[in-house]
Amino acid sequence: MSPSLAKRLLRDLTAIIVVGIFMFPLFWWGLTSFKPTSAIFNKDEVVFFDFEPTLVNYEVVLLGKSRAELAIESGNTFGVGGASSYDSRQTIIDSIIVAVCSTALTVFAGVTAAYALSRMKFRGRQGYLNWILSQRFVPPIAIIVPVVFMFHFLGLRDTLLGLIFIHTLINVPLAVLLMKSFFDDVPVEIDEAAMLDGATRFQIFRKVVLPMVTGGVAATAVLCFIFSWTEFLLSLFLTSSIRTLPVKISTFVTSTGSEWGFISALGTSAIVPSFIFILLVQKQLVRGLTLGSLKE
Repeated sequence: MSPSLAKRLLRDLTAIIVVGIFMFPLFWWGLTSFKPTSAIFNKDEVVFFDFEPTLVNYEVVLLGKSRAELAIESGNTFGVGGASSYDSRQTIIDSIIVAVCSTALTVFAGVTAAYALSRMKFRGRQGYLNWILSQRFVPPIAIIVPVVFMFHFLGLRDTLLGLIFIHTLINVPLAVLLMKSFFDDVPVEIDEAAMLDGATRFQIFRKVVLPMVTGGVAATAVLCFIFSWTEFLLSLFLTSSIRTLPVKISTFVTSTGSEWGFISALGTSAIVPSFIFILLVQKQLVRGLTLGSLKE
């Protein structure tokens, strides 16, 4: 029996309120990025729309312009520094390189390992799965000191290669566990039928099974990309001259004040790559997240 009109309206209203609560911080974040300094730090009232929008915050963090060039009063600088302190163009490039490369390596390693764990029987397989699962239980702060020493000894500290490597390591367990569940949803009989037709194990993996779990691959890639894109602690301790976006944003907070205009502008800009990536794999992502939810 379908719900009554009142129940449907109540359900829809509740959904709108819940979504609005979760989306309001993002809305406020984006709105703040267009506010002038006087509106952001207005002590008398909370400024919603009663201000003249400006692109100054974006011009400073994305184009490298200084406040002097944009005729911003020096009294509003809060002592953070000059244009080089805010210019985030290289930071964005470095973050994209690290996130894309680590995601590609993670998906490659996770897909191949997950297929082997799903299809091949070998001694200690369950123990190996439990060990992979345990890696997600370890907080990065618990291993940061030995990791810093090892990366310094290997010459990987403060390098893009080092960041790519560590982000791959922390995301591989997640990729393996996710992809194994997707491979488990594909009947083993399909592999056996392909073997009867003369296909090798690699051909079965590449031409038969993998195309059936492209949605799962997309979902895994999106999650790994977001985790790498937003990772802060390891990037902070393993780099000094190279700064990813979360680390760069933290430098806008000093003992003399916080540059909320620049923080919100860079934070809003940081959402764009993830949003574009999700749009590109939207169909595969939805299929991957719902794969296995229905059983015939």
